[in-house]
Amino acid sequence: MRVVVTGGAGFIGSHLVDAFVARGEEVMVIDDLSGGRVELLDLDRVTLHHVSVTDAAAVTNLITTFAPKVICHLAAQISVRHSIANPAADAETNIIGTVNVLTAAATVNARVVFASTGGAMYGDGVVLPTPEDFLPGTEAPYGVAKYCAEQYLALFNRLHRSAHVALRLGNVYGPRQDPHGEAGVVAIFCGHAAHNDQPTIYGDGEQTRDYVFVGDVVEAFLAAIHYDSDGVFNVGTGIETSVLELLDAVSAAAGRQIQPRFAPPRLGEVRRGALDPAWAADTLGWKATTALRDGIRITYEALTSGSRERASGRLR
Repeated sequence: MRVVVTGGAGFIGSHLVDAFVARGEEVMVIDDLSGGRVELLDLDRVTLHHVSVTDAAAVTNLITTFAPKVICHLAAQISVRHSIANPAADAETNIIGTVNVLTAAATVNARVVFASTGGAMYGDGVVLPTPEDFLPGTEAPYGVAKYCAEQYLALFNRLHRSAHVALRLGNVYGPRQDPHGEAGVVAIFCGHAAHNDQPTIYGDGEQTRDYVFVGDVVEAFLAAIHYDSDGVFNVGTGIETSVLELLDAVSAAAGRQIQPRFAPPRLGEVRRGALDPAWAADTLGWKATTALRDGIRITYEALTSGSRERASGRLR
């Protein structure tokens, strides 16, 4: 089977590419390398095109020529803070880029599995864990753009009788996540711990998120590919974990207690969040199986050993 992974040189995308390669699929990656890294890909077995999804003509040409059966669309602008500072640029990548991928997919009747957001989708003051049918109340342009992209998926499903799927991902963490970026608190905390630096907690540390291991997310994509209909699915654990609890887990992995500094809370971030994964379990047969402390230990060990964790899959 031919598969395209947009954003395939990134954190989640590269793990997904490895899983496809291990299954013997023919994989093409489209990535502008603004956040992705070439060294995460086995270029002897994967074709990489240095192209942005905002380039409609280039995306259409590549997909029409390659004629994939499935497109996993992970290319995105992922920073909540950047989306607040520059919502137009966020929309250009996360909305227009998705429309470009969907338009190209329609030319070859390819199915799209879209990496949406669960952590930034629902907002505050919602039932927890939050099910997919709860009306989104996003707090930042990033979440608005992802929700808009989901609506385009639904529209293309109606127009073209396609079966595109959106996966609303929780806060994904694991090996290969950039510890120097602004997205991915697990990687940032692990990076500080590895270098004996003091991490910063914004707010009081009691804010919660649903942290899901990258190996479990890969399994959710694989399950969605084999689902024979469209839909929107939460991909999370259903468990709230506070930032302070997360830091305790990183401390356990590092073998020492890490003391943070505190700073004012950041604009656009929700207070509490957890995703109800029941629909994915019932319909896709998917469930997160990696305990937080196990996943953080794997993440910390990969970071401190310099390993790329090329095994992917379950990353055990």
